[in-house]
Amino acid sequence: MTEDLRLRALDALTAARARTATLTSCVDDHELTAQHSPLMSPLVWDLAHIGNQEEQWLLRTVAGREALRPEIDSVYDAFEHPRALRPTLPLLAPAEARAYASDVRGRVLDVLESTPLEGRPLLDAAFAFGMIAQHEQQHDETMLITHQLRKGPAALTAPEPPVGSAQGLPAEVLVPGGPFTMGTSTEPWALDNERPAHQRVVPGFFIDTVPVTCGAYQAFIEDGGYTDPRWWTAEGWEQIRRHDIAAPLFWRREGGQWLRRRFGVTEPVPADEPVLHVSWYEADAYARWAGRRLPTEEEWEKAARHDPDSGRSRRFPWGDEDPKPSYANLGQRHLRPAPVGSYPEGESPLGIRQLIGDVWEWTASDFLPYPGFAAFPYREYSEVFFGSAHKVLRGGSFAVDQVACRGTFRNWDLPVRRQIFSGFRTARDAHVREESA
Repeated sequence: MTEDLRLRALDALTAARARTATLTSCVDDHELTAQHSPLMSPLVWDLAHIGNQEEQWLLRTVAGREALRPEIDSVYDAFEHPRALRPTLPLLAPAEARAYASDVRGRVLDVLESTPLEGRPLLDAAFAFGMIAQHEQQHDETMLITHQLRKGPAALTAPEPPVGSAQGLPAEVLVPGGPFTMGTSTEPWALDNERPAHQRVVPGFFIDTVPVTCGAYQAFIEDGGYTDPRWWTAEGWEQIRRHDIAAPLFWRREGGQWLRRRFGVTEPVPADEPVLHVSWYEADAYARWAGRRLPTEEEWEKAARHDPDSGRSRRFPWGDEDPKPSYANLGQRHLRPAPVGSYPEGESPLGIRQLIGDVWEWTASDFLPYPGFAAFPYREYSEVFFGSAHKVLRGGSFAVDQVACRGTFRNWDLPVRRQIFSGFRTARDAHVREESA
């Protein structure tokens, strides 16, 4: 069992570093050190930050070794310096950042080989190594967002996702009311905000079988959705008016059609893909316009995990097995969401598709702790973000690796955020008549 854990940790760390290399080797040093948006760090900051976090947790905390570069700790402290100001810091140059991250990784592999994976909470089930693999993959997703924001020709390539179709699928699925187990106390690499497992009672509700498509969202635009305050919260209406927002980020109208920019390529907006790069305010407004609402976080998780036949909560919609390429669009395997209706092997017991991968899905819920929450191993991962300022997203996206994506995994962001790989699906109460939806 211990050797299996070592191998799992090694595979996760190796996969994360290979992806980091892809994201930082496809552009030149000028592109690595440039800030492509004030919303994001320079790519070279993320690269060295990955190495610094790995050194602090695995070399210093786990192995008790002396610091390699203590003078750079504050430079790569994500809480000390806002992203917009990071280009002004004394950042390691690209070659130095690569060498530092590589040096740390070599030492970490020695630690992984020799450290007992038990006896301390950080070591039980190789948790610290899994945490660091997830951290790197989360920054890989952040760097992929930066690639989407950068101007210039395409630097990344990937094959197209499999062709799917929602034809013949019901528009929505009834999730029966009743109790279910939310969160986890057993998933070995689950992070603190996913814990502990607890019972929730959720009234019956209907939820979309697939995410809202670009084509459906275009209907909202063409019906004056962005010019009618009826559909918007006061904060959302102020946001779109102040910033003159009239469509998802990266969309533009030209020659009678909608175009979008995707990783350096301009293309027609595909009607059958999940809509992408919308804020919580936009998702909420669309749902109101459609006579529906966003699902709560507990509704989303019940739809994704609850098996009505056995009454248990699965790890994933398809079961307890780790993700496979035929189950979900994950890990930057493709550089876009798959058409809705794809991945039938990954559907939930109730027949709901694409709950994992493709697009992060906004929920109606604020980011709050579960009953019995305990911060581990540090408050800054989750606890400092709890409250009404952040909304919860679920399910992952095509940019999320499987190590950082579970049926219990919780993401959160400010409701104004649009650069993230965010979409949504809608829901309605079971007692609401469909004719009024």
